[in-house]
Amino acid sequence: MLFRPYRAIYIGGRKVVFTPGLIPSNQERLAQRISATIMGSLLTPEELQNIARRLLQVERVQGGILWLLQMAIDQLKSDNQQKTTTIVAGILRDSLGESLPRILKTLARREDFLEAQINQIFDQILLDFQLSQEQATRLADWLLEVVIPPDLLRQATINFLSDRTIQTIDESFREKTSGTYWVVANLFGLRNTLSRLRTYCLDEKDATNARLRELIQDLYVRDRIKKFLQEISLQNLPVGTVRQLRKTTRDSVRQYVQTRGSDLLQGLSESVNWENVTVLLLDRLSNSKAVSASLELVSQELALILDRYLEKDLEAIVAQIIPILAIDQVIIDRVKSTSPADLEAAIEGIVKNELQAIVTLGGVLGFVVGLMQAVFLFFNR
Repeated sequence: MLFRPYRAIYIGGRKVVFTPGLIPSNQERLAQRISATIMGSLLTPEELQNIARRLLQVERVQGGILWLLQMAIDQLKSDNQQKTTTIVAGILRDSLGESLPRILKTLARREDFLEAQINQIFDQILLDFQLSQEQATRLADWLLEVVIPPDLLRQATINFLSDRTIQTIDESFREKTSGTYWVVANLFGLRNTLSRLRTYCLDEKDATNARLRELIQDLYVRDRIKKFLQEISLQNLPVGTVRQLRKTTRDSVRQYVQTRGSDLLQGLSESVNWENVTVLLLDRLSNSKAVSASLELVSQELALILDRYLEKDLEAIVAQIIPILAIDQVIIDRVKSTSPADLEAAIEGIVKNELQAIVTLGGVLGFVVGLMQAVFLFFNR
């Protein structure tokens, strides 16, 4: 009668008493009572907090985080769909091309922007910088062959020896010389000589270039320039000049970042193939021994951070999780959706011996009571 019949029996349109059995007929109320009992006595908020603490012990959390990190590294190694590459490339492109320029532009407004870094670079690199012999030789060759070649010197000489310049030189030489030079200046003058020199440079280009090249070689101009470049050093300057130069360098860098830093970084970002950079970066990270060795340390630190957070806010988190999980409604739905036969099997599986004992005891009590009634009736007659 506790479990059967499973369904109501009708005779003449009227339901037979005690059908269905006690538990099937009250299955919904039973589900609510079971849910209330479990949530009120077993799965209380305090007990759920204890369960969460046991589940979220530092060792377990660290193991879970380490597993996730290792899975992420393995995914990077086997990623053939380029999804990760596309995402990381977009992040790098946005960071360098858009976010970083705005940040630098804001930071460059401060007076102490990169002050320590620029001063360190200036003191440790620029202040001690000096060209080596090979560098000075290459720079001297570049100056004589590209910057001031013989043809450029010839053209500069022509431009310099204009009629006005020749007249000024001649008059100044006549007025300011004395002795033998005064005799030469007034008898012969420089006008004719300089004019013929300009004419020669104009008419005889190749010959003039050859003469200038020979003159550069005969005067050891290359060696003089090389020696001059090797002797250039900021340490030879006065201390005040070096300090002012360092401040000027810092101000120039800050001003450049303010005005043109954004354009420079954006142009650099547009010129870089971020997909290729990302592929190389991810490949390097996935095969890096340092990354693999640091996974355990990273997982441990993250687990400790999470443990401190949970220790502080676990009660509030559990209070928010209970309505989301709706454990009580899950219990009700599971009990209601269980068929009477399965419910009977489940209950009998739990208290089968107890139910059999009740049935046996009822039979024994019924036999004893019936025997006593029979004896009583027998003696009354």
